[in-house]
Amino acid sequence: MNPLQKTDPEIYDIIVQEKMRQEYRLEMIASENFTSSAVMEAQGSILTNKYAEGYPGHRYYGGCSNVDIIEEIARTRAAKIFGVDHANVQPHSGTQANMAVFFSVMEPGATYLGMDLAHGGHLSMGHPKNFSGKIYRVVPYSVRREDHRIDYDMVRTLAIKHRPRMIIAGASAYPRIIDYSIFGEIAREVDAVLMADVAHIAGLVVTGLHPSPAKDADFVTTTTHKTLRGPRGGIVMCKKKWASVLDSCIFPGMQGGPLMHVIAGKAVALKEAATPQFSEYQFRVVQNAKTLAEELMNYGFKIVSGGTDNHLVLVDLTDKNVNGAQAQEILEAAGITVNKNAIPFDPLPPGKASGIRIGTPAITTRQMGIHEMRIIASWISEAIDNRTNESVIRRIGENVRELCVKFPLYMNGKGGV
Repeated sequence: MNPLQKTDPEIYDIIVQEKMRQEYRLEMIASENFTSSAVMEAQGSILTNKYAEGYPGHRYYGGCSNVDIIEEIARTRAAKIFGVDHANVQPHSGTQANMAVFFSVMEPGATYLGMDLAHGGHLSMGHPKNFSGKIYRVVPYSVRREDHRIDYDMVRTLAIKHRPRMIIAGASAYPRIIDYSIFGEIAREVDAVLMADVAHIAGLVVTGLHPSPAKDADFVTTTTHKTLRGPRGGIVMCKKKWASVLDSCIFPGMQGGPLMHVIAGKAVALKEAATPQFSEYQFRVVQNAKTLAEELMNYGFKIVSGGTDNHLVLVDLTDKNVNGAQAQEILEAAGITVNKNAIPFDPLPPGKASGIRIGTPAITTRQMGIHEMRIIASWISEAIDNRTNESVIRRIGENVRELCVKFPLYMNGKGGV
């Protein structure tokens, strides 16, 4: 009996259940992934005991010699693989990384441009209940109706009209390449700061499978747990001239003691991200997403923008007589985890939505490939088409479990990670 099992069997049992869920179901939420055992070892280490307010060499507590080294390693690795001047690895999440940029460059009430949430943007880019919508004035830009690509002409027109202090280039449900050079031109034209949020595509950026914003953006923010395949957390990076103000906005501006065990996990993930194996992994993530999109279209599904350039597929269900919330529930019953998601110009409210967002990072981590994508697409189609047939849903769930057994995750030390 291990310590947790002895001390708190209730929590222990729930963790075991969650382990079984991850092991025997297809995790296809685009913002989720599986960390390596090495990352989890670092994050679950005794570093959780250390309080380290401040920055390496400038702490408010003693005994920080070891964690100083760890944080400096993480900062150096982040700056190197993203090609930026300065990196801060202390943000607890991607939203807090974004918040640090807002606080660094804008006074309350200032105007900024961000991608419309209904067209693929993120909560921290202007949701009215989020800090970004409560404290600041957002002017949203969107995608074109005809092809669902970012309307760069609209971005330029809005920027010239509103003269924003900042422009955000980034999304959480946009399956195409983002042209940072155009955003950079527009930002310079109106003397705005450019922030690139690469949370979803960070792994693709550092391996060259998506253009990097480092040259054009003043700030680059990311999470560490999506395609980057690290622990849950954030990183914020910037050009040299912003380094001091950025760091002060994170501490003491918005956070106290950093989570040194999580920073250690970030450092490990960043080292893994610099390997040839990681580059190959990211190539397969994109390849799998493209295959999945093509196969779903073969089964009669409409795919937003007609395909994907990255790790996610946005499925339009308006022709399937089912909404996103219903499809999410159906697929969950069949052992496939996705999330309901708004599509551009969605007629339904976000709680129902007309689409689902499907990602390939986690199943690619398990070493699944093109053959498995074709099988999974067929199960998704069959489940949606037979959503009221419990026996069909149950059979698909059994098939999912059998597939997962062939691609083990953590059990017995085997699996893709």
